[in-house]
Amino acid sequence: MLRKRTGIQSLVLECSILLLAATLAGCSRKPEPAAVKKLAPGAEFAGFLSNYSNLKPNPAFENTRTYVKQDDAKNVHKYFAVIIDPVEVYLSSNADPAKMPDRGRKAVVAYFQHAITRAISDAFPVVEEPGPLVLRLRTALIGVDVSGATATGGQAGGDALERAIDIGKVGVEMEMIDSVTGEQIAAAVDRQNLGAGAVVGSENFSRDEKFAAAKEAFDGWAQRLRDFLDTEHELSKEDAERADAGYRPYGEPPPAKKK
Repeated sequence: MLRKRTGIQSLVLECSILLLAATLAGCSRKPEPAAVKKLAPGAEFAGFLSNYSNLKPNPAFENTRTYVKQDDAKNVHKYFAVIIDPVEVYLSSNADPAKMPDRGRKAVVAYFQHAITRAISDAFPVVEEPGPLVLRLRTALIGVDVSGATATGGQAGGDALERAIDIGKVGVEMEMIDSVTGEQIAAAVDRQNLGAGAVVGSENFSRDEKFAAAKEAFDGWAQRLRDFLDTEHELSKEDAERADAGYRPYGEPPPAKKK
C-alpha cells in the first residue's frame, strides 16, 4: 500500500512539473498583437456604430450626419452621467497594419480620450458603472493612415515614432447608447478633411509644435462632440414650456384644475 501511494505521488509530481514548464514557456512568448481594424475599400462607414440607418445631414455641423432619439422616456437630456469607452482606431483601406507604430497608436488614442473627457465631463459626469440613467459613449477614429516616410522631430529621449501617423483624411464615428439596454440614443459621423500636415510623429506629440495641427484636430473633434451634445441636451420648446408651467415659487399653491 505504501509503495502504491508513493507511485501516485510521483506521477502527480511529474505532471505538475510538466504543467509548470508549459506555463513558463507560454509566459516567455511575446503576446500576439491585437488585430488592427481597417476600413473596407469603398466603404462609406466603418461598421463601428450599432446603427447607421437613422443618420441625417446636420445643418449645424459641416460634413456631419447625426441622429438623436426623439422619445419622452429616452432622449439625451434624460440621462445624467456617461461611461467613456476607450477610443478605437480603424486604418484606411490602403494602410499597411504592419507599419502602424503601436506607440503612436496608443498616444493618439490616449490624447483623444483625454480631449473627449475634458470636453464633456462638466455636462455629463463621467462614471465607470452602468445604470438606468447612464449613457455609454463609443468613439472611433476612422481612416488613420501611416506615412511612407520615417517620422522626424519629436522630443528628446527617443520618443520619435518609426513612421509618422497621418490623420489628414480621418473622420470620427461616435454614438451614445443606453448603458443597460444598449439602445442607440445619439450618434454622429464627422467627416472633416484636415488635409496635409495633420500628422503625429512622436509619442508626446501634444508638446511638440511640429505636430500642432494634429493636436488641434483632436481638440476640435472633441469640441464638436460637445457642441453637438449641447444642442441636443437643451430642452425642446414643448419641454421648456411644460417645465415653466410646472414651476411654483415656494408657498404658491398649484393652479386649480379646470372642471
